[in-house]
Amino acid sequence: MTGIETRHVDPSNAEQARAWDGDEGAYWARHADLFEQSTGGYDGRMLEAAGLTETSRIIDVGCGSGDTARAAATAAPEGSVLGIDLSQDLVEVARQRAERAGLANLRFALGDAQIYPFEPGSADCVISKTGAIFFGDPVAAFGNLARALRPGGRMSLLVWQPADDNEWFLDIATALSGGRQLPAPPPDAPGPFSLGDPDRARARIEAGGFEDIAFEDAREPMDFGPDADTAYDFIAGLLSWMLDGLDDAGRVRALGDLRSTVAAHEREDGVQFGSAMWLITAVRP
Repeated sequence: MTGIETRHVDPSNAEQARAWDGDEGAYWARHADLFEQSTGGYDGRMLEAAGLTETSRIIDVGCGSGDTARAAATAAPEGSVLGIDLSQDLVEVARQRAERAGLANLRFALGDAQIYPFEPGSADCVISKTGAIFFGDPVAAFGNLARALRPGGRMSLLVWQPADDNEWFLDIATALSGGRQLPAPPPDAPGPFSLGDPDRARARIEAGGFEDIAFEDAREPMDFGPDADTAYDFIAGLLSWMLDGLDDAGRVRALGDLRSTVAAHEREDGVQFGSAMWLITAVRP
């Protein structure tokens, strides 16, 4: 039976927990189909790199609405998958979708992978699509995940490459900036590009107890919906915080620029922007 366990959060992740178990997580839950579609082109490569077998025991970190957890559970029908996330809304969506898919080998935990009491050595592999980028203390988080893996267990992560390599972020941020220079997030702060620098990411993963750390360039279209109107509404709702500080006229201009940017990326098969991730693999010694 699929189910949900209770949440445990490290103080360094308290701000992330408030966001993901608040308005941000609720928005993702309401638009789960679009979020799953947006980065779905990356999933197969991450799962292949994890080396799953029919009996694999898998942890999916930052599982969101459960798309990668469901795929992993399907690939390991005689194994098990534990999806863990900070958002109650997303975990509930994930549970419902797993039940509809009839995946009895999949369960969910509402919790913080940085401190979650995984059974030591109980997992064969850890997977995460854009989940590890939000760790408040990455070294502690990777250390906890390494302890959860058996010796020789693998970790397969997808993380965003730097902002300059991601057209989706550059074009949308430029449109919503209203001509301002938006401040870049601190490189050590949790966020989309926190593991974008391979040297910094490698050091954090290695300090957590992993070896044989490798980075592969992965590029797929970022799909924001079937048409410009859908994509505009989706992006404007998701990134409305970028409009903070603009007056009414500035907001109107910025949203007009966003609409034009989205329209320029509309194709027959939907609204697509270029994107780039690192596929990171590592092994617990």
